[in-house]
Amino acid sequence: MYRLGIANIASFPLQHPADAPLGCYGRAVEVSKGKDTTTGHWEIMGLITERPFAVFPHGFPAAIVSALESGIGRKVLGNRPSSGTVIIEELGEQHLRTGMPIVYTSADSVLQIAAHEDIVPVPELYRWCETARKIADPYDIERVIARPFTGTKGAFRRTGNRKDFAVPPPGTTVLDILHDSDLEVIAVGKIRDIFSGRGIGRSFHTAANEEGIGQTMASYRLLGRGIIFTNLNDFDTLYGHRNDPEGFRKALEYFDSRLTDIIRGMDDTTMLIITADHGCDPTTPGTDHTRETIPILVYMHGLRGRAIGTRRCFCDIGKTILKAFSIDADMNGVDFIDLIVTNKS
Repeated sequence: MYRLGIANIASFPLQHPADAPLGCYGRAVEVSKGKDTTTGHWEIMGLITERPFAVFPHGFPAAIVSALESGIGRKVLGNRPSSGTVIIEELGEQHLRTGMPIVYTSADSVLQIAAHEDIVPVPELYRWCETARKIADPYDIERVIARPFTGTKGAFRRTGNRKDFAVPPPGTTVLDILHDSDLEVIAVGKIRDIFSGRGIGRSFHTAANEEGIGQTMASYRLLGRGIIFTNLNDFDTLYGHRNDPEGFRKALEYFDSRLTDIIRGMDDTTMLIITADHGCDPTTPGTDHTRETIPILVYMHGLRGRAIGTRRCFCDIGKTILKAFSIDADMNGVDFIDLIVTNKS
């Protein structure tokens, strides 16, 4: 990433900007009301969230809890904002004894349901979350998240069977336009969940960054004309939310090492865009997302490095993708395609 220009975007205490970066580099400012997964991904794909989703800093109201308990036929534990790993460690043993699921939220608009896979089979937990999704809709809750875990007290571990049940995008996204233009959209990671399947053809669920990178490379070999949209969630879930900068560093180094393989596998018509949907700084106080600019790195074979500046909206990325396919659509954002294609050697 250094060779692509990441140190040219912002000042780093221990790293100077690259003299001749291989990629185009810049950053983007978020304009949506929020700092979470859904609003970030939607904005990248051209949809601005004008009204923030509801949050519950004191837990969910009695009406939501009672409706959920009636819907799943069990009482629930928790019902408070918490780090998932913390509340599972606190209440996991009681859950094992009683079978009562652990319900919690965060600073974002999420209703999370955690259950041990030996006590509540994953398909049943998903059904509970589908019930919770219907209950959550009138309360403007952005996501219901299934959080399966395994293990015993002191060694509980969340598994890769997490599943997000998000509200569908309230308007047209770049994915919809690509799909309607007979272009292929392959989703890797939790992308299908975030967009409720809209505008997506093939989808591959992945449990970790390593699997997500491998599936992205495998999907590239399947791709005709279209895009692969990949979310690598470990940076957020395992390291950002857990205030683990050392783990974050190792994950970045691993991604960086695999980036070489990705680039080597690209043909001359392929554009690689590396970005983020929000911040999740492991070095700041608290365990929640951090609202900040996101990096943008763009690479094509033969590209000469160039700054694309500070973009005024995440939407500029989606608009640029449309322009790359010569699609003119009335979507939010200003493309930067000319800064890329006129800059190839």
